[in-house]
Amino acid sequence: MNPFQQKQQATRREFLNSSASGLGGIALGSMLAGDGLFSEANAKDPKKFRELTSHSAPKAKSCIFIFTAGAPSQLDLFDHKPKLNELDGTAMPEELTKKARFAFLQPDTAKLMGSPRTWKRHGECGMELSDLLPNLGNCADDLLLVRSMHSEEFNHHPGQLLMQCGVSRFGMPTMGSWINYGLGSASENLPGYVVLTAGRGSSGGSTLWQSGFLPSKYAGVPFRNQGEPVLNLSNPAGLPPELQRAGLDALKDLNELRFQEVHDPEIASRISNFELANRMQTAAPELVDLKSESQETLDLYGVGRPEPDGSGFRGTVANQPTYEMFSRNCLLARRMVERGVRFINVIHASWDQHSDLDKQLAYNAGVVDQPIAALITDLKRRGLLDETLVVWGSEFGRTPLGENRRGRSGVTGRDHHPFAYSVMMAGGGMKGGLTYGETDEIGWSIVDKPVHANDLAATILHQFGLDHVKLTYRFQGRDFRLTDVGGKVITDWLA
Repeated sequence: MNPFQQKQQATRREFLNSSASGLGGIALGSMLAGDGLFSEANAKDPKKFRELTSHSAPKAKSCIFIFTAGAPSQLDLFDHKPKLNELDGTAMPEELTKKARFAFLQPDTAKLMGSPRTWKRHGECGMELSDLLPNLGNCADDLLLVRSMHSEEFNHHPGQLLMQCGVSRFGMPTMGSWINYGLGSASENLPGYVVLTAGRGSSGGSTLWQSGFLPSKYAGVPFRNQGEPVLNLSNPAGLPPELQRAGLDALKDLNELRFQEVHDPEIASRISNFELANRMQTAAPELVDLKSESQETLDLYGVGRPEPDGSGFRGTVANQPTYEMFSRNCLLARRMVERGVRFINVIHASWDQHSDLDKQLAYNAGVVDQPIAALITDLKRRGLLDETLVVWGSEFGRTPLGENRRGRSGVTGRDHHPFAYSVMMAGGGMKGGLTYGETDEIGWSIVDKPVHANDLAATILHQFGLDHVKLTYRFQGRDFRLTDVGGKVITDWLA
């Protein structure tokens, strides 16, 4: 088509955004500036129209969200219940269990099950943690421990979606996608949202780092912690860089022509992703190469530590060094923060201990305790903890009742428990040395300061300077947000 015909077919929207020097963009930007989504300076300058700013002054620049899929037992790690041990082997009142839903537990015959763990108070704050978390105990004065989380989902995949996406439905953007959509990527050569995994894999799989209806450039990018960081990132043997560049330029030109015709944002994402992948060919291998790290730092995180003796652990995969992989993931997360990656998911599974709880929980706690404590310590000594939010969370907790699944003899595990569980945070403008919320004397329900998963999400967005009510995306005629129709900022957490 000749240029004259193209000009004739230009729409009014195209005229306002191009021929009229961006007048339509400026007008829209001015309206959005009134809502606080764009600064006034950006709204009046068409060159800066797409440079997003936060709704308020941010405290956090990055978030490392450590997601232990499967649900750790808060009663054996974070929430000491001496009364539960006193009542071990006794039945719970029927009024507490008759309306509850369980995955496998049979409430008619279930009995309370105490914990064999020993507990200790740590730091000046006196935070009480299990003997399975000695290294995190050394960080107690930097930790915010929330013991009053609750959810309405009692099965893994819906619960994981709720924690990551704000709702338990498929096709919704995750927290990392929302934050990068709201603020853009701060890294030139790496994705704004990266995913690191260890262990057997979560129930939710890739749905836990999807972009949903947001453009795909906001989706999480899985990285491997050794070897080629992203599969198929390297050039095939014999392909010279100049030939690759010529191919990328030709693809970009074709995609831009198609974008001018249909205005599909996925085409713009495709162009962006091709260019980012090209830049990552240099940046990503350097990122995962730990040769520049001191031996002291490697030892701090536990890089190179061996697997413990034994077998049959749910938190690992045959022939994979899970302890080593998780240690490397935490160290890589710090290196990503230094390079401007805005959101890093570190996912480890599985903590779904329906049986053999003592052995399985001890293994998994050993996987995470040293590396998470090292991450907090390392960020702090580098001056990065104040602007980096570290979160350790999961989809729900475990019951104070021992699981008495049909067809199994013995009671050695706990079932799913969404009514009360724990989350731990550090840095990013959160108060350290604070234990927030309280459960009853056996850990069944919350008696003080309940916190929903959407309240957690709203507060995390707030630390990035994002108003969870204003951060929306219109899709199929409705304005969606991470916190759906709920959520509130927990101001008591804020330093």
